[in-house]
Amino acid sequence: MDDNNLLANGKIGSLLVRFSVPSIISLVLNAIYNMVDQIFIGQGVGYLGNGATNVIFPMMQLAIAFALLFGDGTANYMNLKMGLGEDDKAAGGMAAGLAGAVGIGILMTVLYNVFLEPLCWFFGATDLTIGYSMEYGRIISLGMVFSVFCGATMSMIRADGSPSYAMAGMVSGCIVNLIGDPVAIFIFDMGVSGAAWATVAGMALNSLVNVFYLVRKTKSVRLDKRLFSECVPYLPQVAKAGLSSFFTQIAVVVVVAVQNNVLVRYGAESMYGAEIPMTALGVTMKVFTLIQCAVTGLVAGAQPIFGYNYGSGRYDRVRRTFLYVLLVTFAMTGLATLVFQLAPMTVIGIFGSSDPLYNRFSMLCLRIFLMFLVLDGVQMVASYFLQSVGRPVEASVLVILRQLVIQIPLTVLLPRFLGVEGVLYSGPVSAFAVGLLSILFLVHVWKGLPAGKRC
Repeated sequence: MDDNNLLANGKIGSLLVRFSVPSIISLVLNAIYNMVDQIFIGQGVGYLGNGATNVIFPMMQLAIAFALLFGDGTANYMNLKMGLGEDDKAAGGMAAGLAGAVGIGILMTVLYNVFLEPLCWFFGATDLTIGYSMEYGRIISLGMVFSVFCGATMSMIRADGSPSYAMAGMVSGCIVNLIGDPVAIFIFDMGVSGAAWATVAGMALNSLVNVFYLVRKTKSVRLDKRLFSECVPYLPQVAKAGLSSFFTQIAVVVVVAVQNNVLVRYGAESMYGAEIPMTALGVTMKVFTLIQCAVTGLVAGAQPIFGYNYGSGRYDRVRRTFLYVLLVTFAMTGLATLVFQLAPMTVIGIFGSSDPLYNRFSMLCLRIFLMFLVLDGVQMVASYFLQSVGRPVEASVLVILRQLVIQIPLTVLLPRFLGVEGVLYSGPVSAFAVGLLSILFLVHVWKGLPAGKRC
């Protein structure tokens, strides 16, 4: 049975295992790239080194934003067109996504190198962390083209029906990073620069693995030079299909920039000092990103099932797939919430610190900021589901409301009344409000799906 027949007729549970499990592993490993750096830097350099990685974190998230714009956009476009039997347009969309990803990756590499120091100050560097930030960021900026390319092509390879290959590419890069970090930091005493070089090396290897697939292994589409010369008209359609994913990551960049600066300001007026709150919430954001990637991997793996069956009018299969995804999301986010509330130090200890004030604020971060993680999961599922069925506007509205309209104003206002800890309450309040709105959007779309399948 070919991949299109599987999407149309295969068992939903088996399809989710085939597509979502490799996708979850791939995206979680992608999140681990930066987390691994933070774990080894925390053990080998200290929390000031971790503070530096938090400064560079939004720059890396910006690269991921563009990777998802072209990657998820291409994947959604391809699956919808293949569901309609328009494979030639699916191939044109893939060429456009690749061209866009490579172009923006090169541009970001150049701009980050030119403007690195002002960007570090903008994203919350302090006098104690600027040196580490520049050392780490200078090297990481050289790998931006690899970062964008890896993220984008992973979604395309998955949409082409090879989620296991996408996972293998990510695993190869992660192994290089996992081995390279302790060797560079503890054996060669390279500090934060060693962690950065290990990360770039991993992304470069992942890129090579994905290039091999695109040149030799594609299943549903075939790339040739003609497609790239004619791909420009497809760019707006591909980008539109990836807007929700793009805005999700852009919102993270803006939120982290605001949070870092507010935490440094109000932290300096508290018993914690300027660096501890920024570093502690930065670790929490990395943990949240890990959970977010697990949920995103689940829904991204389901995207071919959503897109193909929605495009071919098999709405009953769209409904059943959605219910499977929502149930697994509840299980993952619910279990994570229990760990964060009942045993936060088991998570904090991984990142290394014996400072009592750092540990105290870190526990507050996990318990307060991620209080309504289950509703965050609902919003993530809603955003990707709406995007998959051709409703990117509603998906983007949820993301913009969650991060920009609600969370950022609260991040600025609450510390005026609650001190530095007020920043932490912006997370659960915005998660609760947008989680409820997500449910309303999903109910509306659910009721609008015709019964059965289209004739």
